[in-house]
Parts: sequence; C-alpha cells; structure tokens
Amino acid sequence: MRTRPPTGRRTRAALALTALLGSAALAGLPATAVAADGDVSVQYRTSAGGATADQSEPWLKVRNTGSTTVQLSQVKVRYYFKADAPNATYRFACSWAVRGCSAITGTFGTLAHPTATADRYLEIGFTASAGSLAPGADTGDMQLRFHQSSWQTLRQSDDYSFDGTRTSYADWNKVTARLAGATVWGTAPEGNDPTDPTDPTDPTDPPGGGQTLFDDFAYTSHTDPAISAHGWNVRSNSGGPGVPGAAWDPSKVTFSASGGNSVMNLETSTAGTGASTTHTEVLTKSMKFRNGTYAARVRFSDAPKYGPDGDRVVQTFFTINDLKAPMADDYAEYDFEYLPNGGWGEPANILYTTSWETYNPDPWQAVNQHSESRQSFAGWHDLVVTIDDSAITYYIDGRHFGTHDAAYLPERPMSINFNQWLIDLDGLTSTTPRAYDQQVDYVLHVKDQVLTPAQVTAKINGYRSAGTSFVDEVPAS
Repeated sequence: MRTRPPTGRRTRAALALTALLGSAALAGLPATAVAADGDVSVQYRTSAGGATADQSEPWLKVRNTGSTTVQLSQVKVRYYFKADAPNATYRFACSWAVRGCSAITGTFGTLAHPTATADRYLEIGFTASAGSLAPGADTGDMQLRFHQSSWQTLRQSDDYSFDGTRTSYADWNKVTARLAGATVWGTAPEGNDPTDPTDPTDPTDPPGGGQTLFDDFAYTSHTDPAISAHGWNVRSNSGGPGVPGAAWDPSKVTFSASGGNSVMNLETSTAGTGASTTHTEVLTKSMKFRNGTYAARVRFSDAPKYGPDGDRVVQTFFTINDLKAPMADDYAEYDFEYLPNGGWGEPANILYTTSWETYNPDPWQAVNQHSESRQSFAGWHDLVVTIDDSAITYYIDGRHFGTHDAAYLPERPMSINFNQWLIDLDGLTSTTPRAYDQQVDYVLHVKDQVLTPAQVTAKINGYRSAGTSFVDEVPAS
C-alpha cells in the first residue's frame, strides 16, 4: 500500500488516459427488492454457428414473464459447455448490449458433475446499473462471447447449451436462469441444478470444497505466537506509506471480544508530528493468493476514538505483490480504501475500490481502474472482491460496487493485508494527541472459486457453527 491516491494527486488530469480507463463512480448504492412471484425466461441465438470457432457467441435476452418488476442484479444466467482441454481457461467479453456492456458480468465455473456435453459454465450477471425489468419487458440484445485464453480454436458442437441452427432469438431451455438464488428457467446438465446442494458454490455447502484461508482473529495480543504460526506478520519495520518518520507499532494491534466474536483492532495515532505518529498493519507473510474470493468484515470509523478530528486517515483491506521495477506489468494490487476525512484531492469521506496494473513511484504514474462512493461508511461492512480469468468484482454489504477489466488481472500471487495510516499531517495541524480505530472481524480467501456474498456469509457461518477459528488450506505458490 503506497502513499498515493487511486488516480494520483497532482497528476489526476495527466493520468486520465490510464488511471480512469473504464472507471465507474457509484455515488449511491440503493437496496434492491425482488418480487415474490417474479419469473424470467431466456432467449438465445448465435452468430457463430460452426462446429468449431475462434470464439463462442451466445447472444441472449432475459424477459420478465412475471407480474411484478424484477431487479436484474438478482438474475444469473448460466450457459453450459465442455472445456476443450482439462487445463483450458477462458475469457469473457461483451460486444454490444442494449443496456450497456458495463452493466453485464461474465464469470466461469466448473460443474460438480461433468457430463459428456458440459463440465464448465459461463454465468452472466448484472450490475445495479442494469436496472429492472417491468412485467413483459426484456433486456434487449446482449451480444456476448467467450474464447480460450490462448485463442486456440474451440469446439462448440459438443457444448450442452450450443445450437448452431438458432440464428434468431427464441426461448431456449438449455440455459438456466436464477432469480434471487432460485432456479426459475431452463434445465441444467443432469445432476447440476444450480441450486442443488451438491453444487460446489451453493451457500448450503459446509465449509470446504475450495482450498481456503479463514481466520477469526481469536488471538490474545500482538505477541501471541499463534499469529506468526498462522502465517501473519504484525508490521514493525519503518517506511511508507504515509507520514515520513512515522513508526509502525505492533503494540497498537489488539484483540478483544465483540458481539460474541473476536475482533482485531488497528489503532493509528498522532500528535501532529512525524515522530509522534504511529501506523498499524497486519499482513500475511506469504504471497500465495491469486484468483478466487477474498472477504473481510471491517469496521470503518469516521471520528477518532479520542482527540480532535480531521486527519487524512486511510483504512484498508487489500491484496498486493511487490513492484519489481517501475511500471513492471506483473505487479498487482486490489484495494478497499476508506478515507473518512478525505484526502488525495477529496474534501470529505470517500470509499475507493482500485485494481492496479502497475505504477511508477517517481515521477508518479499509475495504471489502474477504480470505483468510488462519496458517502459515510462508518460502521461494520462486509467487503468481498472476486478475481477470475475475466474480471475483478467488488461488493460491499452484498451489493455490487464495481467490476474492473481483465487488463488488471494478477500475473503473480499476492499477500493479504489490513492497514491504517495517515496520508500526511496537513488535514489537521493540531498538536493535541488523537487516535483512530479500524476493526476486523474475520478474513476469508477461497482459492480459484468465485463466491457470491451470500455464499461467503454461509461459509463464515459454517466455520463459526463448527467452532473453527482458523484454517489455512491454501498451498504455497
């Protein structure tokens, strides 16, 4: 985590061609409602009808066949296919859509019960910006496609959901649609109902399935030997980001009980000078985390625990690897950063999610994509970010916050980090002592599986119901 804003400080305009490519600002996150009697159907056609092709082109329309409005963010459509090789990987793209490609997501999954015509699926979802469907309305054209990451020719003729003769839209029951988690359209390949409890990503599954890191932070103090044994480092070395001369103080990382769960607290304090400033950070010693699901429950604070308010504090949950050289393209970082008092040119509270491709520290240059919301996020929040071979997707409290492009996917594994630090001392010049708290309830990583926020919650509840406070199944990279 570097001393920099997601899009630069003085260089905001100069970085417009890189840092702001594809960014989306979500200033409000309205709650969605799903009608109890909602129903949808799916129509399909293809513009690539050959037995083999450079890319498969399943074009789709989703129609509301119920009597009340359907929020598209609650709809998931699955197209089933057979992988061209056991180790084949795929990439999703949207060529054109009536509601805009930025409102459509595509992720790949593996079936629990492979058949002769399907062992993978492409799941299409919608962001909050896709809006809703009134009764009788449809999404209009969604011209979708996917291809092997290697661009090798793929075979479609053995794919469960493919029909090369369908060159105009018509209902197609070999794709499935779920509404608010319930299957309401289509027939999956035998034994692979999307809501069947044997589905590897179904929220009713017990803990396990994917190689998982889970930590409830049930420690006694920063000197508890279990912290190191469980792969964590409580930072004590000097250096950035933040106020020059500040210390990173392990003793300011404490643990306590809250609401029946154990909680880790990171305290950052200052009396207006570098020498009086202490930052806090906890990070995994190993960089072994790449694709999959990352989640944490974090309590952000708008006001200090004591003393005057106004410092430009940054409260975070992020993954990162090391920058080998300025502008090295194998760098990766994925951030949740809350600034309760603004900073980096922002006058008030703002929350960023940022996906990094690379940067140059001096002179400052950045290649990233970010989403943001200018509102208070004080209190507890469930933070989820998923990474697959096609996109990086961020969620806050179960709601979609932003999806970032494949150009920002990680090339190397990363560590998992929490830190709290001050950008500078310019926000508040007082020499009166003050301190800020950031709290963490749990952290979860599931390797190579994309989970929904509901599935994350179910997995956490499963571990806690079983009395499991820590597990690390993720192999060293």
